[in-house]
Amino acid sequence: GNSVTQMDGQVSRSEGTSVTINCTYSASGYPALFWYVQYPGEGPQLLLKAMKANDKGTNKGFEATYNTETTSFHLEKASVQESDSAVYYCALSDTVTETAGGAEHKL
Repeated sequence: GNSVTQMDGQVSRSEGTSVTINCTYSASGYPALFWYVQYPGEGPQLLLKAMKANDKGTNKGFEATYNTETTSFHLEKASVQESDSAVYYCALSDTVTETAGGAEHKL
């Protein structure tokens, strides 16, 4: 079946530095891809999405590009802030309610 994989675990960065949170996917066809963010004490909320190949999603200084050649949807931000401390989940269209792990980014 279709799936997404995050291998990072906890990611620590100093304020003002860049961060990349990796996500790769395995799917037949071209599913929609999503990044969700869960801030402390809150539920998950959609951060950005890409609906087709080569789409780039952007929000709050984060961006992710739907790369079919590397089957990846890595989340990047050039300059992280303390307010970015959260758990980040990558998902695809048929696994939104069953995401594969989370990459926790703590500053």
